[in-house]
Amino acid sequence: MKRVVVGLSGGVDSSVAAYLLQQQGYEVIGLFMKNWHDDSVTISNECPWLEDSNDALLVAEKLGIPFQTVDLSEEYKEKIVDYMFNEYEKGRTPNPDVLCNREIKFDVFMKIALSLGADYVATGHYCQKNEIEVDGKPVYQLVAGVDNNKDQSYFLCQLSQEQLSKALFPIGALTKPEVRKIAAEMELVTAEKKDSQGLCFIGKVRLPEFLQQKLQPKEGKIVQVDKNDPIYDVEKSTGISLEEELKLESHKLEYLPTMGKVVGKHQGAHYFTVGQRKGLNVGGTTDPLFVIATDVETNTIYTGLSSQHPGLFKKALFVGKSEVHWIREDMMLKPGEKMEVMARIRYRQPLQKAVLHQFEDGMYVAFDEAQSAITEGQFVAWYLENELVGSGVIS
Repeated sequence: MKRVVVGLSGGVDSSVAAYLLQQQGYEVIGLFMKNWHDDSVTISNECPWLEDSNDALLVAEKLGIPFQTVDLSEEYKEKIVDYMFNEYEKGRTPNPDVLCNREIKFDVFMKIALSLGADYVATGHYCQKNEIEVDGKPVYQLVAGVDNNKDQSYFLCQLSQEQLSKALFPIGALTKPEVRKIAAEMELVTAEKKDSQGLCFIGKVRLPEFLQQKLQPKEGKIVQVDKNDPIYDVEKSTGISLEEELKLESHKLEYLPTMGKVVGKHQGAHYFTVGQRKGLNVGGTTDPLFVIATDVETNTIYTGLSSQHPGLFKKALFVGKSEVHWIREDMMLKPGEKMEVMARIRYRQPLQKAVLHQFEDGMYVAFDEAQSAITEGQFVAWYLENELVGSGVIS
């Protein structure tokens, strides 16, 4: 009997994952990760981890499997929270969930599981894993979940072959309603429980409040840039190389406060992200204002009217050499090579047609259609059909 440690989060997905593995004849152990107890930063007044760990315990008792809680809060603080603060301070927008999977669930947590004699670690992610052979060696594929509404492959875009080799995703071939139905039939306490929102395993985080406790508020100006500003009149350059052309299409526009009119004040540029609409508190405009750029050096937020403002759109993005990650290492591009893919720049975004261009110092992702709110610090993930083959941090 192979032994599997399931990360029981206290939600319905991981509960059903544990049940299905048990049905498949595995020896199942439930582990709950406690990822937070830093009293210097309050995350929210409601602390769901107690309730979640209790639900996880009840599920384990119902299934008759061993259960324990592991405290990973130190590692979580160091690898996820400190990283988040550093990124926000630099004016980038990190994705803690992607990082949590790479650094916590499939690293720190996986090592604990393997030390308990586990052969595999399982989670309640909506994605699938296949094994194929390339040059006589096993290669693991990360494939989208069957439920299009819930596919979570994007959050696992930074996993390695080694991590995938030890991972199981028991609910990847099911839809959410099917998962709830199984939980109800088994009378699991989590059957009707709402999906958790917020940071991976911490619970309901209100990000601006959370950030304000570490990054001091500082008043700055909100500048509105007209859609007809000359900064958007980019002449098509002729006689330049493909790399230079992609560089032009992906580069960050340099805005200056003199380019627009001041329409309001804010409490810190690092609390805002490109594409954001809520929280600006500027009234009296014909259309909603969107953040088109932030400058943490001058503490200025640049905005544009409507979701169609040219400042929101770009046709290409760049991923630095050290940030390019291939799950399918056998498909890695060499400098000068390109690949047609489908890509997304955020969770739940429909896949977009794109071409990867690998150069010496990194990779450009050139989209067929201009993309709205390409955001530094977020992850771009690329797919071949429904298989996620690689990803990178947008620079």
